[in-house]
Amino acid sequence: MSRRRDFLQVGLIGGLGLSLPQFLRMEANAAQKHYESKEGPAKSVIHIFLPGGMAQQESFDAKPYAPTEYRGPLNSIGTKIVGTRFGPHFKNIAAIADKLVVINSLTHGEAAHERGVHNMFTGYKPSPALSYPSFGSVVSHEFGPRANLPPYVCIPSQPNEHAGSGYLSSAYGAFSLGSDPASSNFTVRDLKLPGGIDESRFSKRKSILQTVDAHFRETEKSDAVDAMDTFYQRAYSLISSQKAREAFDLNKEPAKLRDEYGRNSAGQRMLLARRLVESGVRFVSLTYGGWDHHDNVKGAFEKQAPPLDQAYARLIRDLDERGLLDSTLVMLTSEFGRTPKINKNAGRDHWPKVFSGLLAGGGLRKGVVHGKSDALAAEPEEDPVFPADLATTVYKQLGIIADKELMAPGDRPIEIVAGGKIISNIIA
Repeated sequence: MSRRRDFLQVGLIGGLGLSLPQFLRMEANAAQKHYESKEGPAKSVIHIFLPGGMAQQESFDAKPYAPTEYRGPLNSIGTKIVGTRFGPHFKNIAAIADKLVVINSLTHGEAAHERGVHNMFTGYKPSPALSYPSFGSVVSHEFGPRANLPPYVCIPSQPNEHAGSGYLSSAYGAFSLGSDPASSNFTVRDLKLPGGIDESRFSKRKSILQTVDAHFRETEKSDAVDAMDTFYQRAYSLISSQKAREAFDLNKEPAKLRDEYGRNSAGQRMLLARRLVESGVRFVSLTYGGWDHHDNVKGAFEKQAPPLDQAYARLIRDLDERGLLDSTLVMLTSEFGRTPKINKNAGRDHWPKVFSGLLAGGGLRKGVVHGKSDALAAEPEEDPVFPADLATTVYKQLGIIADKELMAPGDRPIEIVAGGKIISNIIA
């Protein structure tokens, strides 16, 4: 086995977050997946995650009539949804609110960052006994690749361990870009041939690899070899397909459009996400900023919110203009919210009891607010939404049955999401 391991180091798998030893350890049945899910109205998902815990009061659940120490240091603005007010730095999102679902009653019980992130990437509470797969890995598992593109891509890289494949095979992990698309020298690792290898040598190497694989398949009789073959075929397809490579090339976009998104991390990450789902990627996960504002929440929002506002609003309009919004579900979340009362440092602390998120497209209604927090944004007053509910609803729009059982290590059947309810009144 060691000779084979050495021989197959072709330098093509780092960008997929995978290594050859990982593939050699994959369980024998990893390649035997039968895709049973049927696509729903949402053909793709863009998950925009705001790490740190975004304050609901300064963003999408402003409380203009609360006492000053709860209302916070910022004013609020009206939106295209009558009676709904956002923080003042979200004027562009306010102007397209009639295309959105605003959820102001997200809730869970985890006040620690890592545990909150786990909830929002998997739909499960953390467990010491099992590592659960992320949304993107489940989508990859259920549907596989499309148009020679990875089914699950992280921009710029996998943001945390909970965005991974969990108990599923690492074959369903994310393709990570490796660099920020906003950087001047942005390139996607592993999408070009290694130095000194031309197309002819690349094809020859592929042929040799197939010959070696055939030999070891006969001698080892291992399904793991077939699993590796599946992966390598995907890797070769990605690198050899001009169309697939161009999906990652932001230089193909008009300069004016890049400016409209914003020449910054928020703008270029969201523009690349649109480009990827348009090309065939099923699930794109991206992060922007840091929202752990224990101090000076006013100054932090003044700095970080405008690029998010500009990019997100342009993304929604861009998808709509291209006829892609109905088939692309855009989800904006954070791991939890912030305390109702401003602290002594003019910031807000961790608060998982209630927080806000945005959904758009993917067969959902437009211009609606689901759920309501109380007068101080301290807890849900109407229609609480738990992470399992959100996950179940997203999966439903994709055509994935959330309580379908997948096999965890030890042949344990585990539901994709346990106990979640479909948020039926936000579905068109």
